[in-house]
Amino acid sequence: MNKPQMIIFDYGHTLLYEPEFDFLRGEKEIYKHIVKNPRQLTVEDINKFGAELYQKNDFCRMYGYEFNNLQTMKLKYEYLGIELDISYEEAEIILWDSVSRGACMPYVEEMLECLKENEIRSGVISNIGWSGHALTERINRLLPQNQFEFIIASSEYGIRKPNSMLFELAIQKANLHPNDIWFCGDNVEADVYGARSVGIFPVFYEDETVDCPWEGQNDDLKIDFKHLHIHSWVEMINILKNLNNDMEY
Repeated sequence: MNKPQMIIFDYGHTLLYEPEFDFLRGEKEIYKHIVKNPRQLTVEDINKFGAELYQKNDFCRMYGYEFNNLQTMKLKYEYLGIELDISYEEAEIILWDSVSRGACMPYVEEMLECLKENEIRSGVISNIGWSGHALTERINRLLPQNQFEFIIASSEYGIRKPNSMLFELAIQKANLHPNDIWFCGDNVEADVYGARSVGIFPVFYEDETVDCPWEGQNDDLKIDFKHLHIHSWVEMINILKNLNNDMEY
C-alpha cells in the first residue's frame, strides 16, 4: 500500500454529523424573517409543505440527481406567497444552523492534523442538497484548521455519487493520477463503489459510536475488491504513520 498524495472525504457521518436534527426548529427561525404571509400560514403549515415537497423530489435522488436547496426554498416560499426580509442565501445558513449546529466525528480534527503533518492534501465530495456555499461555511466553522483544496457539493452539479463524473471532477481539480488518491466515506454504494469506478483507492469508514441517520444503507452490499475498512479516524492516523515508517527504510 502506497502513501496517498491526497485523501478526499465524504461529509455526512464521515467528517461531521448533525445531532438533534429538527427541521421545525429551523423553520421557526426563518418564520421570524417573514414580512408577507397572505395566507396566514403557521410555521407548522410551512414545515409540513416543505417536507412534502422534499419527499416529491425523492425519486430524483433515487435516480442519481440532486436538487439545490436554494431552488427548493425559493419554490416553497414563493409558492406559498411568503416573502422574507433576507436573501435565500442568508435564509439557508440560518435554516441549516438552526436545524442542527453540527458536530465533529470523533478524532476527525486529529486525523486532519495528521494529514497536514504528513503533507497529504485533502478535499471533499458530498451528496447534499444544501448549497456549496452553505456546506463550505459549515465545514470551515466546525473544522477551522482544515486545508481542503476543494469542496464539491452535489447540489451545485445536479448529480450524486456514485456518478463517476463527480470523482473525475475531483481528480481534475487535484491534478493527480487516481492511484495517488484515497476516498473515505460511510456509504458503500456512493463512496466505495464510486471511488473505485475511477481508480481511486476506497476507504470504507464505519464509525459505530455516533448514531447514523442512514442506518441500514449498506445492508447486502459487498466489497469484493481491494480497500480499507476502518471504524475510527484513530485507525487512519496509525495507518498513515505506519506507511511513513515503511518509507523511511
